[in-house]
Amino acid sequence: MAAAQSKSKSKIKATTGEPQAFQAEVAKILKLMVHSVYSDRDVFLRELISNASDALDKLRYEAIAAPHLLEAEPALTITLAPDKDAKTLTITDTGIGMTADELASHLGTIARSGTEAFMAGAADAPDLIGQFGVGFYSAFMVADKIEVISRKAGEAAAHVWTSDGLGTFTVNTAEASARGTRIVLHLKPDALDYLEDWKIESVVRSYSDHIVHPILLAGGEETRQINSGSAIWMRAKTEVTAEQHKEFFDSLAHSAEPPALTIHYRAEGRQEYNVLLYVPAEKPFDLYDPERKGRQRLYVRRVFIADDAALLPPYLRFVRGVIDSSDMPLNLSREMLQNNPDVAAIRKAVTNRVLSELKKCAEGDAATFGKIWEAFAPVIKEGLYEDMERRDQLFEIARFRSTRGENVSLRDYVAGLKENQTAIYYLTAEDAAKAKASPQLEGYKARDVEVLLLTDPVDSFWVCTALGFDGKPFKSVTQGIADLDAIKPATEQAVPAEADAATTALLGALKQALGDSVKEVRVSKRLTDSPVCLVADGMMDRTLERLLSRQKDSGVSLSAPVLEVNAGHGLIKALAAVAASKGTDAVADAAHLLLDQAQVLEGEPVADPAAFARRMAEVMRRAFA
Repeated sequence: MAAAQSKSKSKIKATTGEPQAFQAEVAKILKLMVHSVYSDRDVFLRELISNASDALDKLRYEAIAAPHLLEAEPALTITLAPDKDAKTLTITDTGIGMTADELASHLGTIARSGTEAFMAGAADAPDLIGQFGVGFYSAFMVADKIEVISRKAGEAAAHVWTSDGLGTFTVNTAEASARGTRIVLHLKPDALDYLEDWKIESVVRSYSDHIVHPILLAGGEETRQINSGSAIWMRAKTEVTAEQHKEFFDSLAHSAEPPALTIHYRAEGRQEYNVLLYVPAEKPFDLYDPERKGRQRLYVRRVFIADDAALLPPYLRFVRGVIDSSDMPLNLSREMLQNNPDVAAIRKAVTNRVLSELKKCAEGDAATFGKIWEAFAPVIKEGLYEDMERRDQLFEIARFRSTRGENVSLRDYVAGLKENQTAIYYLTAEDAAKAKASPQLEGYKARDVEVLLLTDPVDSFWVCTALGFDGKPFKSVTQGIADLDAIKPATEQAVPAEADAATTALLGALKQALGDSVKEVRVSKRLTDSPVCLVADGMMDRTLERLLSRQKDSGVSLSAPVLEVNAGHGLIKALAAVAASKGTDAVADAAHLLLDQAQVLEGEPVADPAAFARRMAEVMRRAFA
């Protein structure tokens, strides 16, 4: 009883001709609506069209039991009429309409919804979206005055609601009008582009094309329908042609190229929703947006909610499309989702389905997947670092460049392991050319051991956190002592030379000359052709350490590397002989030049270019003296 009384007291009665105050702190709320809740001005037209569609659905529902409500005009339409001379945009529907008291109550109380009241009174009412009563007020983003002229179906009197959105409104009797509601927006000077046909059509195509009722554009010599009235994602997969997919994808991604992959299905069960997603064939311009926002549109019962809904993880942000839920909850603004477990469940299910479809494409259409991977590999591999839950799924679709070829899968790599090989070897580098030229690969090539060449910046991060694949750990060829002894060399020339006494003495001389620039100088088990290379002795790969050292406030600096020398190389033998005959000071300049050479091969600048030039000149002088 108390609840009923409270509800009754909350209603506003229309007082003809007298200004009435909005219920609630309306000026503040409207300011919030206009400047904070909605981020895109286009939403006002979407909201008003959605409200008009609801009014038509209400009438259609009521007319089942009371056909006379349709009167002499059975057509259910929405008409948009721009008037450039008057600077007004009029939205007219032939729906259920409102009485004077309903105008005052529904439009005079922020967040009061006629749809909500209608649904509360009808057990089997149709699905309607306008349950929060705030969308109407988004029109004040573009209008400084709004008139709502309405006549309730089955009644004779018409009324007009008028407000400037600053705190008051009026309700007056209006001249007899057609059934339904007519909203006249007196546009602000900076909103006059909404009087242009192209602008109106663009907004309708983007946000309201699927509305089942005809949306008509009046003006000029003819009135024409500007929506298709059919949501492509709601149709059966077999009913949609490739050309229709291309057109819809173009409207989403603004791409002239057809999508590389289409994912179209309906989920049923505890949650029901339709999914239509596209994987582009080329990179979108915003692929590397620092905010890493998704670009999937969210609909609820075919009403647009948001175009950047986080329904896929950031590493799948290149996927475009629509997810339309039959029962997903909405928040006050219609632009954000409630923090609801059902939403999380949809996100999880759709993400798994996308990865499953990518795997299917990789296994069944290598050419198409190759294009997808080439375009989006750096982004997808963000998931290898971020998404522990789905890392194994991502490993199944990941493709890599290796010393044997392109687009190598981890499963193919493991299938080609050499006898006694216990790890998946990789080399990180800034680009493919530097990777292929790295001296660290020599010992692996000599044993025909495949090495993954990882050249995307994200590679240095995910590979450090990955435990491995199919029981085989990932191991960098630039870290520690190369464990190649157990793998049979392809030729005897591939066997690294052992250090003799002279070479052992040279190691000490090189370390003495280089000081703290290197942590250690030792004989290499990985070099077969080059005289020297640099190796990381700690837990961090050299490339990762280099990347982090370039970042401000990372707290990481390049540590002293290990210098490995090829005991069998002619230069090292010659330097050993010089050190033995002339003393360690005779190889000091050569020691620094060897370090500089190793740094250049890693893609690092030499520490002291002037000293490098001086030493190089001196060595050349001696050689040609």
